[in-house]
Amino acid sequence: MSKKWLVLTLKFLVLGFLFWFLSRGIDFADAARRVAAIDPLMLVGAAGIMLVQTCVGGQRWRLVLSAIGADLSIFKAIQLFYIGVFFSQALPSSVGGDAVRMFKIYNLGMELRNAINGVILERAVTVVALVALIDVTHQWFLPRVDAATAAVMLPAVALVTVGCAGGLVFLMVLDRLPSSLTRWRLVRGLGNLGIDARKVFLVPGNLVRVMFWGILTHINMALIVLILALGLGLDVTLLDCLTLVPPVMLIMTIPISIGGWGVRETAMVSLFGLIGVPGEGAFALSVVFGLTGIAVAIPGGIIWLMSRDKGETMDYQAPDETLNEKKSVET
Repeated sequence: MSKKWLVLTLKFLVLGFLFWFLSRGIDFADAARRVAAIDPLMLVGAAGIMLVQTCVGGQRWRLVLSAIGADLSIFKAIQLFYIGVFFSQALPSSVGGDAVRMFKIYNLGMELRNAINGVILERAVTVVALVALIDVTHQWFLPRVDAATAAVMLPAVALVTVGCAGGLVFLMVLDRLPSSLTRWRLVRGLGNLGIDARKVFLVPGNLVRVMFWGILTHINMALIVLILALGLGLDVTLLDCLTLVPPVMLIMTIPISIGGWGVRETAMVSLFGLIGVPGEGAFALSVVFGLTGIAVAIPGGIIWLMSRDKGETMDYQAPDETLNEKKSVET
């Protein structure tokens, strides 16, 4: 079995285990009835905001690229970002949307350094914005939970904040690695990433712009979940979603399942359970959120089919591997 299929098999096994784990405390039949009874207008509204979210993501990525000296039109940024959303959401493969974006933008003629670092730093912006939003909202959210949960939540938020800050500082000093290591291509690449990270996070104008769009990203996601929750008749507020949805999104980035399925449901049932949302309701909310995301992502696949280069398939290679192939052909 190839490495690709082994990883995919392991992800399916994790997915199955998580749903089995959830089945021990959740009535799936009741959750299905909740999904079937959702307000269709709320569903359409949430899907509309998800479409807007692709534009927000494209603009966020474009501004990060601009900060590191790479130009990309807003139209092309949104187009490629939407294609990346399709690959991340709708395909049960090990090919992530980020890798597709790197490949596509590199094939458009962008330098390898910018193609890779632009996507990595755009992801870093979303994490920093996520933690910043939690830091701001959690103090008003605490009255919604009991004293025992609040006692755990405060140090958890502090730990995440310190971890994020430490990770960001480490990211920005990657070019300070010992010079004796620079003979390795990977080390030189990390050094370039550190330099570009400082351009994004230490230049005030760049930081304000990317953080605005990063925070707007998470506000939109919270609004989508709120609309779906209201459509399902769940008792949640915008403040609840602003505080709880970012951690769910962060946990979903752990690449141990297919498209975040299972991981998202487990996180949402656990976190929304803190404010009294029944497990069946939180599970239904997560499933509707996931299915809506797939439906909204499908047009991204159509855009890919219409814009792909001749002979381009879904079997993508990393940009550096493509570069090596080109060099070998030239020689």
